[in-house]
Amino acid sequence: MALEKTWRWFGEKDLVTLDDLQQMGVEGVVTALHHIPNGEVWPVEEILKVKTAIEKRGMRWSVVESLPVSEGIKICSNDRERLIVNYQQSVRNLGKCGIDTICYNFMPVLDWARTDLHFKLKNGGESMYFDFPTFVAFDVFILKRPGAETDYPAEIVEKAKAVFEKMTEQEAEELAYNIIVVTQGFIDGVIDGSVADPKGLFLEFIDRYKSIGKQQLRNNLKAFLDDVIPVAEEAGVKLAIHPDDPPFPVLGLPRIIGQLEDYEWLFKANTSPNNGVTFCAGSLSARKENDLLEVIEKTSDRIHFVHLRNTLLLEDGSFYESGHLNGSQDMMKIMYALIKEQNRRIQSGRSDVKMPVRPDHGIRIMDDYKHDYNPGYPLIGRLKGLAELDGLMHGIEFMLADQV
Repeated sequence: MALEKTWRWFGEKDLVTLDDLQQMGVEGVVTALHHIPNGEVWPVEEILKVKTAIEKRGMRWSVVESLPVSEGIKICSNDRERLIVNYQQSVRNLGKCGIDTICYNFMPVLDWARTDLHFKLKNGGESMYFDFPTFVAFDVFILKRPGAETDYPAEIVEKAKAVFEKMTEQEAEELAYNIIVVTQGFIDGVIDGSVADPKGLFLEFIDRYKSIGKQQLRNNLKAFLDDVIPVAEEAGVKLAIHPDDPPFPVLGLPRIIGQLEDYEWLFKANTSPNNGVTFCAGSLSARKENDLLEVIEKTSDRIHFVHLRNTLLLEDGSFYESGHLNGSQDMMKIMYALIKEQNRRIQSGRSDVKMPVRPDHGIRIMDDYKHDYNPGYPLIGRLKGLAELDGLMHGIEFMLADQV
């Protein structure tokens, strides 16, 4: 049994339509109510509108990505109680509508970070790149976050200085805008393009974490889980936390879901099987210490959702997105481990055997250049990734069947 083929869809404003997904053979749709402001309740009628539109095309709403965890919950602000009550009600409403998996993250301020959204590959495709010295140049010399230079190795700061000194003022502003607004605004970013001073507001959000280290953020996540997981259990909903991207500290902000020890802590913090993970090969692979096969082995029964893409990791901690099959990770072994886990679930009689998988991000190629797709989410590049992953799944299934 292959993993369920899914696709991230950004709603009615997405240039890729539900009709397109139906034609591509997508089985499950991964989406959210992007028009509902963060922190507000998702009404049943709004959930059903989207669910009905998906089901009319013969697909199902497989995963919510995402039901955003507001910054007020992450920092335990005075508004936390209201935000938690709203989150709980949204979980109940999703469960009432038969939607059983929620992907979320607990990353402070930024959902993900890249320094180049138009990185040219040798084949002419366009990818996304996280250049560590360039990001440090943004943090230290453009954003001018107080004390930023002490948060990075001295050699990286020196490289960052050299990078910054070669930038024009326009290039520096464009880099800041891409990191703060462009990569965040179309998902659930705390800052959008309407803000007059995005750098100033960004610094304000970062400053809210000045007294919150890794342990405190862990405590805040545990409090969130203790409040929400019992509701999720009653509603028949599984929560799947997404790893930090990148999975190492940036901007002086704590990172708490980026390596195996973090997952071990997570499962001890709340032992419910509804407290699970989104296995994201791309995010986890950006930390060289991570053994992704070991992560799958140690988290296997809590994997509720899967993101697959590859990265090429460089010596200084930089990386770029290299497609879905080729890169620093052996995608065949990763897929093999995931399919074996799903087969184990079937053989053990587990009811929730499905492991939805989506091609995460994609290389911009061919006709993608004619359209203004969201960063990382081109049509043709992701369709190529979906086809590659589908072929890999079927090949592994054939191999496993032959071994029986």
